[in-house]
Amino acid sequence: MPRIPAHTLDSAPHGSKDIAATMQRRMGKFLNIHAGMAHSPAVIAAYDGISQAIAAHGSFDARTKEAIALAVGNQNGCDYCQGAHTVSARKAGLTDEQIFAIRAGEVDFDPKLAAITEVVREAAARTGNVSEPVWQAALDAGWTDEELAEAFAHIAANLFTNYFNHYAGTELDVPAAPALTV
Repeated sequence: MPRIPAHTLDSAPHGSKDIAATMQRRMGKFLNIHAGMAHSPAVIAAYDGISQAIAAHGSFDARTKEAIALAVGNQNGCDYCQGAHTVSARKAGLTDEQIFAIRAGEVDFDPKLAAITEVVREAAARTGNVSEPVWQAALDAGWTDEELAEAFAHIAANLFTNYFNHYAGTELDVPAAPALTV
């Protein structure tokens, strides 16, 4: 049961309506995560701001962005984000097997993607701290200092959504991600 119920575009506070309408157009529907964020213009604007900054200034392709989101979402146990980003990752060209591997932290199909997902997974698990061997492995795999700095913006955006979903109890309105078996 959601702690913060989902708004409709009509019921959203005035200060949230424009951003909410933009998110609905972008996603094709008004997702529950955005409908919950709409309760507070500050929350939905903060999310929109970091999303716009990444879109305007980020350099990662869709595949890398989705891999980061899947890794962080799994690290934080965010069912909503794992479901939403499984759908988006498929659209970005990742196969179900690759998506599963990313979520499980067992990326053996792309060494460069393995390195960046390990960086973000470790950062999410260790309050931003990344060990020197994991950082160096990312550099060795071909990630630049600029790209590793950018990865932080993606981590922050995904932590924002992961934590919001836990905080608000966002009800799943996207297909659930397949369960990981241990």
